[in-house]
Amino acid sequence: MKVETARVPGLLIIEPPVYGDDRGFFMESYSRDRYAEAGVAGEFVQDNLSLSTKSILRGLHLQHPKAQGKLCFVLEGEVFDVAVDVRVGSPTFGQWEGVALSSENKRQLYIPPGFAHGFCVLSERAMFSYKCTDFYSAPNEIGVAWDDPEIGIQWPIQSPRLSAKDLQNRRLRDIPVDALPRYE
Repeated sequence: MKVETARVPGLLIIEPPVYGDDRGFFMESYSRDRYAEAGVAGEFVQDNLSLSTKSILRGLHLQHPKAQGKLCFVLEGEVFDVAVDVRVGSPTFGQWEGVALSSENKRQLYIPPGFAHGFCVLSERAMFSYKCTDFYSAPNEIGVAWDDPEIGIQWPIQSPRLSAKDLQNRRLRDIPVDALPRYE
């Protein structure tokens, strides 16, 4: 398994071994002991799956408290997956990392707790899957604006389609500091 440390510490880009022949391929998308050895900490308690069409942008989301670590990958299509460090006191607060994940490259992105997460769909449709280290908790959900100019994410699409809820997300600076996770 190839594990690359991203520009923002804590984020991991993972390329699991893929064994293919003329029949197709086989890969382990997750193995607790091997991933823990690579730095993917915590127990996963919930798996999520979303199907979206081209130019859909979901995010940026996080929970605090009840923060979730996420192991993200694509089963069909391609997305640009983004994580933003929103941990108050972190030396990389407000910095982001974007990674192309696809059913072709089979890459994964591990996002530890304390990061806002979002993705946009680059293919005609994409089936996006992610494992979470804590359960979804609507009262603890926080949304950060996808186009926050101070974060400056360089999304690879021009006119994304967002949910009504995501259109209401605030700039990072407008979220009360005590509502955000702390860097430890």
